This record gives sequence, structure tokens and C-alpha cells, in this order.
Amino acid sequence: MLKKTELSGVKEIARRANVSIATVDRVLHNRPGVSVKTKEKIDAIIKEMDYKPNLLARSLASKKTFRFAVLIPKESSETEYWKAPLQGIRTAWSEIQVYGVEVSFFLYDLNDRATFDQQAAKILEEDFHGVVVAPSFINEAIEFYKQCETAKIKCVFINSDVSNVKPLSYIGPDLFQSGKLAGNLCKYLVPEKGNILVFNISRVLDAEHHLLRKSAGFEAYFEEAKLPVHIDVMTVHQTDYPSVIRELCAYLKDNPVDLIFVTNSRVFTIARYFEENNISGIKLVGYDYLEQNLQYLEKGIIDFLICQKPIEQGYRALLTLYDHFFHQIGVEKVQAMPIDIITKENYKYYKN
Repeated sequence: MLKKTELSGVKEIARRANVSIATVDRVLHNRPGVSVKTKEKIDAIIKEMDYKPNLLARSLASKKTFRFAVLIPKESSETEYWKAPLQGIRTAWSEIQVYGVEVSFFLYDLNDRATFDQQAAKILEEDFHGVVVAPSFINEAIEFYKQCETAKIKCVFINSDVSNVKPLSYIGPDLFQSGKLAGNLCKYLVPEKGNILVFNISRVLDAEHHLLRKSAGFEAYFEEAKLPVHIDVMTVHQTDYPSVIRELCAYLKDNPVDLIFVTNSRVFTIARYFEENNISGIKLVGYDYLEQNLQYLEKGIIDFLICQKPIEQGYRALLTLYDHFFHQIGVEKVQAMPIDIITKENYKYYKN
């Protein structure tokens, strides 16, 4: 039954369209029995009036529950990055839970691809309408996507896009352009014919598609700009602090470096080494607005952080599924995040 305030709005739409209240109600609830011409007329009046039906009353009346899953990495002792999108998802859920939305979390270990498959299998065993996926392990994510398609589960990807799949939406950075922006920024920090080290820190690099795309974009910028710098790319697969520093020390012993560009949120690892060893002659640029990084940004050890709003990624992802299923409206296939540059002068005013 329509509430009094909502009924008054429906009455006005019916009056303007010269139809019955029942006809307007059919259009609002997407039920059959209305001609195309009449529906178009009513839709135009709804848009003109900016009419918003009582969503809570509608959801309670339909008794429909939408079940969404979240498949993302869990926060680890090595990086707190994944706490951010999880926070965004929980915030969105708190806003829409009253409309009959259930959310279940399936968190995997970023250093163990088998845990992705284990959590994905649990999702496929249950009856979900949609899933938010951070596809850190590319091959596994593609296979999971295919299984979701078969099961008619809609996927929204965050943080890293994947070729050859067509999820409901991708929400995150343009990885290649992010790398190019880093290159543009770093050109001001190195001398002519300077030496740059692009540093990838990931236990399973073949799965870390987003690191490779950033690295490729970074190198492409200098190549296209024809700037005379020397760029080395170094990959460390053992991500604990002693292993990372052992590899870095071995490189620095034999190679001059003016700047290190870390392609993910683990830039604080290098900053910690710089601080402990009083190294000040190497510029340092990396990613993400995390407490682990901000302390070194404030001290001037990290020169710049590039941030791409992981909280908002999580928030938008869940609301995208909600809009698709509850409102039955089209959603943007790509929702690109801004690429922000954070310094010690502006980080206190930044909203992640």
C-alpha cells in the first residue's frame, strides 16, 4: 500500500498524464499492462517532477532480499591497504541494509593464490545475486568470473581491471595512466641522465597485473617524452622487510640511484630503510594514503604519494550492485577513480 505522502505524488503524476493511479503504480513497479506510449509519457513526468518513490516501503512490501558477496584480500601485517576498500563497503552497507541487502565477506590471503579459489568456491556454493571482486590473481579471477556468469551472479571489479572479461562494472584507477602520471611527476625530481629504479614488491608478481601496468605506463612516459634517464625495473618476491631490504641493498651497492618509484602501497618499507640508515640523497615516490606511508610523508622521506581512493572504490562497488538490482537501472561499465598527488603539505586535508 502506498503511504499518504507517496500517494499524493502518484496522484499528481496520474493527473498530469491523465491516467489512473493504478497505471502510474504499474510503471513505478515495472509491471506489465501499460502501453509503450503511456509509459514514456509517465516516465517523462516522473523525471520532470524529480519524483522519488518511497524505497523503504517498496522493499518492505516486496519482501525481497538481495544477497551480495565480497571477495577481496584481507589486511595483512605487511600492508594495511585492504582495510580501506573494506571500510567503504561497510559504509555503503550501513546505508542500504534497511532496504533488504545482505552482505557476506570472503577474504583471501594476498600471498596465497589457493585461498582465492577456496573463498570463491564458498561463494559459488551459496545463492548470491552479485559479488564485489578484487582480482589480484588474474587467472583465478577470470575463472571465477566465468563461473559467476554461468550462475547468473553479477560481478563488480575493484582496484585492478582484467582483460577479456566484461563485469557489470570496473571501479578503480586507469593503471597505465597512473604509471604515466608518476613518470610525469618524477621527471621533476631527477637530474638529466638520472637513474631511476622502478621497484615492484609482490610475492606473486604474475598475479599483480596492476603493478605491471603501472610500471609499463611509467616507462612509456619517459620513452614518449624522449627524456634521457636510465630506468631499471626490479622485482622482489619475498615481501617481508628483511628480504626486501637485502635485495635493495645489493642493488644500491652496484648501481647509482636518484629516485625509487614503488608501484604499490609498500613504499613505507623503503622509507623505513632510508630512515634507519640516514639515506637522504634518493627521492622516493609510491602509492596510497595509509598510516604506514603518511608518517614518512610527513617526515619528508617519501616525497609524493599517488592515491586513488580505495575507500570510495569499495563504497561505489556495493552501491553499484544495489542500483543494478534494486533500482533496475543501468550502471557505468567503467568508473575511473581520480589520480591524486599527495604531499606532506596537503595530506591532512585529503579524503581517501
